[in-house]
Amino acid sequence: MILLTLAIIFTQLSLLAFGGGNAILPEMQHQVVEVHHWLSDSEFSAMFAMAQAAPGPNMMIVPLVGWHVAGPAGLFITSLAKFGPSSVLTIYALKFWNHFKDNPLRERFEKALKPITVGLVLTSAWIIAEASAQNLLLAAIVAVAAMLSLCKKIHPLWVMVFGAAAGACFL
Repeated sequence: MILLTLAIIFTQLSLLAFGGGNAILPEMQHQVVEVHHWLSDSEFSAMFAMAQAAPGPNMMIVPLVGWHVAGPAGLFITSLAKFGPSSVLTIYALKFWNHFKDNPLRERFEKALKPITVGLVLTSAWIIAEASAQNLLLAAIVAVAAMLSLCKKIHPLWVMVFGAAAGACFL
């Protein structure tokens, strides 16, 4: 039953991942943490950080959640459910979308979707930051990491090294 639940949740998330995988993080966190209680907020946040630090696609959290919930079968089911439907839909949507490449409505539609995507990604960032900043020091690390990324345009790898070093020194 748990594999079917994982398949349903991640298939739905796959089809909602408009604007990239990070746009579905709030709903993924809601389902995994609040609805099904498979992970705590801090476990989800740590899993997200680990997935982001690993090379590869930015949605490596999906197979990690599957593995945590149901072992190798969960990893397989969540990966297939998350990446399969959206890939198939994208192939057909692009064929359809390319028929309108010169239509001015296409450009207006794309412009209208950009702020929605940004809002969804910001919501994801807020949820992860909120779960990560469990005390004043961790909140300071989140704030400094955000400022370094936004204001100084420092490579994300160096920001992660900073955060890890600060955590190791002060926690």
